[in-house]
This record gives sequence, structure tokens and C-alpha cells, in this order.
Amino acid sequence: MKITATPKNNQTTRNLDFSDNAAAQVLFGDLNRNLQTVEQATGVSIHARGNLLQVKGRSHAVGLAASVLEQLYELIRKGYPIFTQDIAFGVKILESSPRTQLEEIFLDKVYITSRNRVVSPKSVNQKRYIEAIRHNDIVFGIGPAGTGKTYLAVAMAVSALASEQVRSIILTRPAVEAGEKLGFLPGDMAQKVDPYLRPLYDALNDMLGQDKAQELVERGIIEIAPLAFMRGRTLNNAFIILDEAQNTTREQMKMFLTRIGFDSKAVVTGDITQIDLPGSTRSGLVEAQNILEGIRGIHFSRFAKSDVVRHPLVQEIIQAYEDQEVRVAARSGRKKEKKPSTILRAE
Repeated sequence: MKITATPKNNQTTRNLDFSDNAAAQVLFGDLNRNLQTVEQATGVSIHARGNLLQVKGRSHAVGLAASVLEQLYELIRKGYPIFTQDIAFGVKILESSPRTQLEEIFLDKVYITSRNRVVSPKSVNQKRYIEAIRHNDIVFGIGPAGTGKTYLAVAMAVSALASEQVRSIILTRPAVEAGEKLGFLPGDMAQKVDPYLRPLYDALNDMLGQDKAQELVERGIIEIAPLAFMRGRTLNNAFIILDEAQNTTREQMKMFLTRIGFDSKAVVTGDITQIDLPGSTRSGLVEAQNILEGIRGIHFSRFAKSDVVRHPLVQEIIQAYEDQEVRVAARSGRKKEKKPSTILRAE
């Protein structure tokens, strides 16, 4: 691949020559859609002629676009299946951490789903989160919605089960009412709590396929249950995930963490900006940060809105709500405190 650059009036033109025809076609995308995605994300203009790309724009933007294209090209040559969202993720990663090697993140295969889709981290913080789960017995994943906290934890659990590192997977959530009364839902207790556990079923079905996931649940190898069902148990040789942990009380969090037995691993996920506990009840997740951080074998991974991997509008929605909170705080004459869940921290 040959690169030439010509600076002029704070504008730069850079030529990229990709010699591998097949890889170049994948990189450019059908009707150059991938190139259009890079243009929109970086603000440059890209003109293609054969395998040659001419990238024009401000120097910094051209450098960013070129780096994204070059690294994605090398990933394709190594067999990585590029999707449109990978381009957006690559731009975000290299914009905040220009020295990052995308292959160190995207080629970290956590699990391959029943549909042959590779589950891998899509941000620097997701990569750190995966590494933390591999090397610690208890990991807390704290951050806003859509950052992959639960999905990646489930992928790691299924991977551990498949490689016989654990004998069972236990997924649990507190059944806390978020503005709706549980008692008014139809059915018996199992049917009442099912909606609270549905996101965990969805993640499992995505990983294993619905039939395989149901089989493992029926055999008791995978258990999905409300947090209250964990009381009095000792969980050995298991991968345990506590989701929506911001809605645990102090007592519930302590109860959960003391259930962990030998050869087990636990991941606790939550978003402390979305606490649904009544009144002045203090969140067990918030308190756990203050009590447990610094203990060897326990790791806290924190995500920011820049780690959101859902629809691009999710990140903008999170930002809009944060801006509104700042305005409300300003009108009331007090300074809004920064929330740990939105602070990008190197773990």
C-alpha cells in the first residue's frame, strides 16, 4: 500500500493505494458505502479510482480517516468480516486513542454465536473489560445503557461453559418495579418476574440459538432467576452474572457476593444513573464501589457514553439527558456532580 500526501492551506490530500483487489472491494463496500460511512464520520471527502483512494480534508481528519482505512484493510486481509458498524467503532476508537491498534480489539474473539457472528470488543474500554473478566474472580461493569456490559458478560460466560472452565451459568437480576406495579401483572409469580429476566434470555438466545439455550436451561446447566432466589446458596464452579445491580440494596449486594464459591467467577453490571429503588434506599452497587474498590481479585470497569454500541442515537439520547440535568441543576443554583458511570477511566 502506497501513501502520498500534499498539504495546502490547512487542507491535505492523501492518496492510499490498496494492492489486494479482494480486500479493497470489501473495504470499500457495495457502491462504496463503507467509504461514505468514513466520510460522514470524519468530515473528509473520498474519491475512488480502482484500488486508489484520494482523501481530502483538514489535516487531522484526513489522518484519522487514513488510519481507519489502513487498519481495517489489514483486518480484512487477516480474515476479519467488516460490518458497517465496525467502521464507526474504528473511527471512535482512533479519534480518542490514535495509537490504538484496532486488530488488538477486533480480533479478540470472545465467542462465535449460533449464526457464526463473532462477538468481540468494539471499544478500548470493552477490551479492558474482557481482560478484567479473564484475570479477576469478581468484576463490576458500570456505565450507561448500550455499552455492552451484560452482552459481553454473557458471551464470556457461554465461552467459559463451552471450554469447560465452569459447569454452569447463573444469570440473575433484582425484580425491582420501574414505575409499574409488579402485582398488577397477570399470571403466577414466575410469569410476573419473567419480563425482568427477558433481557438475559435474549442475550442467551443470540449466543446459543433459542433451542440450545432452552435445552441448557431445562437441564439446569443455565439458570435464570430473580436475585431473591440466590439466598442461602453456595455457587461453586459457576459463572454468575448479576445484571441491573444498581437496583440492589446493600443487603442484597452483600448476599450475592457472599454466595460465590470455589472455582467460580462473578460479573456485576449496572448503570448508577438509572436507579429505581424507592425513596432514600441506597443502591448496593453505589456502596460496593466505596467499600470494595482496591481489593485484590475485584476489578471495577467503567464505561462512558462513547462506548455505546447500540444505534448511534442512543449516545445522543444519553448526552441530551445529561445536558438537561446540567440545566436543571444550574437553575436550582447547585452544581451538577459528575457521575462515575460517565467518566472514562483507564482501568
